[in-house]
Amino acid sequence: MNLRAPAIFLSARPHGETAVIGRFLTEEYGMVAGYIAGGRGRQLRPVVIPGNLVEVELRSKSDSQLPFARLELLQSRGPWLTEPLPAAAINYAAALTATVLPERNPYPALYEAMSGLLDAICNAPSARGWLGAMVVYETLLLRDLGYGGGAAPVFADFDDAFAAFDRLFKPIEKHLLVGTYGDVMSARNLLRARLARIAGHTDT
Repeated sequence: MNLRAPAIFLSARPHGETAVIGRFLTEEYGMVAGYIAGGRGRQLRPVVIPGNLVEVELRSKSDSQLPFARLELLQSRGPWLTEPLPAAAINYAAALTATVLPERNPYPALYEAMSGLLDAICNAPSARGWLGAMVVYETLLLRDLGYGGGAAPVFADFDDAFAAFDRLFKPIEKHLLVGTYGDVMSARNLLRARLARIAGHTDT
């Protein structure tokens, strides 16, 4: 694999003393993984953040070898990771995507939807401006991975979007995360709890 493309950084798993295995979502190639030397070092630590937009260059000698990755930061989501609600949303969307998408299968609609979701999270005045985009993204994930999902929904207001977010819990748990519940649904539950405060719910 030899490619260079804009990508959304999804996750970093420690490897050895200072390296990480990174996963990236690209428009043309889908989700790809690469070995990032020094990924836990001072220079790259601000780059390997979920949600960041990067230019990734991947090179390997064979399809069976994990490519080496070089990264250039294009847009940082770091400032929003200090705010509890945007941080919960960005971390959940990135973790869900990194967990459920197969590698090297292009999903251009998902790339576009996630790019729009991240922009909305970082630019909307509150979650009322982006929760609908989160539900649309989850719906597209279900649809593009073969579990229905239907057309992208439209919401009357925040409460309508919050109810739809709740309804997607079971399909995501049953279809997308079967056998891998773990940290991803914990991240979703954290996001739901923070959204519930806006919705005025007291059951979380």
